[in-house]
Amino acid sequence: MTKQSKLFYFIPYSLWLVFFVAAPLLLIFYQSFFTIEGQFTLANYQTFFESGTYLRMTLNSVWYAFLITISTLFISYPTAYLLNKTKHKQLWLLLIILPTWINLLLKAYAFIGIFSINGSVNDFLMFIGIGRQQILFTDVSFLLVATYIEIPFMILPIFNALEELNPSYERASRDLGANGLETFRRVIFPLTLNGVKSGVQAVFIPSLSLFMLTRLIGGNRVITLGTAIEQHFLVTQDWGMGSTIGVVLIAAMLIIMVLTGEKKKKERRRK
Repeated sequence: MTKQSKLFYFIPYSLWLVFFVAAPLLLIFYQSFFTIEGQFTLANYQTFFESGTYLRMTLNSVWYAFLITISTLFISYPTAYLLNKTKHKQLWLLLIILPTWINLLLKAYAFIGIFSINGSVNDFLMFIGIGRQQILFTDVSFLLVATYIEIPFMILPIFNALEELNPSYERASRDLGANGLETFRRVIFPLTLNGVKSGVQAVFIPSLSLFMLTRLIGGNRVITLGTAIEQHFLVTQDWGMGSTIGVVLIAAMLIIMVLTGEKKKKERRRK
């Protein structure tokens, strides 16, 4: 590839990063230092870190993101492992990824119909004699829907890591007398840990800022930083406080990226 062709690809990529990544982040950071009247202040950050409400929202965001990530991981790893052993694995992988092409709002409204009092889940509960239950607008329904939506983003990196794993390692472990559990614990899982970390990033980081599902599925019972940002920008019009929460949220995301990417950096240095 010549220098001219490299420059041809580098310029649009750089412009995209500047105008659609760097500029919005700088704008949010700049806006976080202004009050609703447009006056420069540091009070937004003081209010955030001194307010019990905002700190509870932060803990809620981290806690629910953690639950969604753990639930997704427990479902996705065995699925990716079994998928990697199947005959038509690319076809099954496509069927798993296919729901991500559907708009998130459409999927949320579909689950509203499924979990509502007159929905199919309650119809089944009536059929088996349990009776209708309040499933929608609960923490459980929120976690179920969020986990369902995030599963493909966890399966894909784990599947790729398993796909790249040399089968001879597993065979060597069995030849040396290790059973299936020991082989998984000592060989397969450690060698696919980078895929797990990529999946955690792909799930945990977006889960920190969920707001549409908290409103439509959780019924605003689940209050997170994403919900607070939506309220400040669209309801109270306090863009300064909304931007402050956004900056804190971005900082939390960067911390997660550093924590999950630390081992990769060490491995590169060793190489």
